[in-house]
Amino acid sequence: MGLLLAGLLGLALGWLLGRRRRRPGQGLSGLSLRQLLRWIGEAPDGWLILDGADRIQLINLRAERLLDAPGAGLRRQEPLERVCHSPELLEGIRNARRRERPQRLDWEPGDQQLAVVVLPGEGGWVAVMLQSRRSLEAQLEQQERWVSDVAHELKTPLTALLLVGDSLSAHVNDANAVLVERLQRELLRLQRLVGDLLELSRLENTLPEGVRLRSRVDLPQMVQQVWLGLRPLAERRCIRLELAAESPLAVMGDGSRLHRAVLNLLDNALRYSPDGGTVRVEIEATAGWCLLTIRDEGPGLSEDDLEHMFERFYRGDPSRVRSDRGGSGLGLAIVQQIAVTHGGRIQATNHPDGGAVMELLLPAGAGDG
Repeated sequence: MGLLLAGLLGLALGWLLGRRRRRPGQGLSGLSLRQLLRWIGEAPDGWLILDGADRIQLINLRAERLLDAPGAGLRRQEPLERVCHSPELLEGIRNARRRERPQRLDWEPGDQQLAVVVLPGEGGWVAVMLQSRRSLEAQLEQQERWVSDVAHELKTPLTALLLVGDSLSAHVNDANAVLVERLQRELLRLQRLVGDLLELSRLENTLPEGVRLRSRVDLPQMVQQVWLGLRPLAERRCIRLELAAESPLAVMGDGSRLHRAVLNLLDNALRYSPDGGTVRVEIEATAGWCLLTIRDEGPGLSEDDLEHMFERFYRGDPSRVRSDRGGSGLGLAIVQQIAVTHGGRIQATNHPDGGAVMELLLPAGAGDG
């Protein structure tokens, strides 16, 4: 509930900060300033609003407690550094103004651990959201337990249905063979969809530094291993892999999840590659980072693809797909979350000579780059 309310307030604060000259009774689409301020005051997260001179214009009770500044709400127009002297927080606020985009930082005032989001507004105004990392981690643990319960409840009936489908396939006749085959195909698709949803939920509830099983992962070797599993699909359509990399090039991370990310990217390249095409993979290390680049020879990406392709369930133009295999619509969303939890990123572009390019950037392992 706290995260949902925080998102709502984050959207609404842009209106608040940019429209201070409106009278209190005038709202946007029926939303009044008084109602917005009441939401902020009752929010379970700390909220702090500063003007362009870093003077406090609003602070709720939760923020007073997190900042250990009782009565700060009565000290409007007072500079923030008089209430809370923190070079890290002030630097985050300055960066948000200068870059004109939200800034996130971890902050440890005293014995507390806070997650801070600084939201820039017009005229130098900023809003600061404060969350206790301890309560946030407790929420994530609770959600992860719920996901595990859901996984158990969903997988059991799906397994039973798959067994029923296998039993039916042994007793098919010409009249129902097509129906049984379709049943098995749809059950397998549903099983993959459930697995992908559960994995995405776990990833979205993993903090960036929360990758538990960190080990040294050699990327060129992993690409070869993944392609070995995809080779039957590739050979059926005469698609080959071209790998350019110096080995070893290692990253530190969760080997199973990085394997999943590379698998999803190569599988995506296969599905969009023409028969007889080549999937080109380059791996290079520079300045403490490893860049994995995968290029196919398909039709490339549309403007909608480039804008939405990492969203859940997004599917591009089906005419672009060169394979009859369908996906769950979650593969690239999973790759994005794996990249984020490892402190990296994924982005997509079109190659000047044709085809789509996926770039997965990850922090290099110690001793690389």
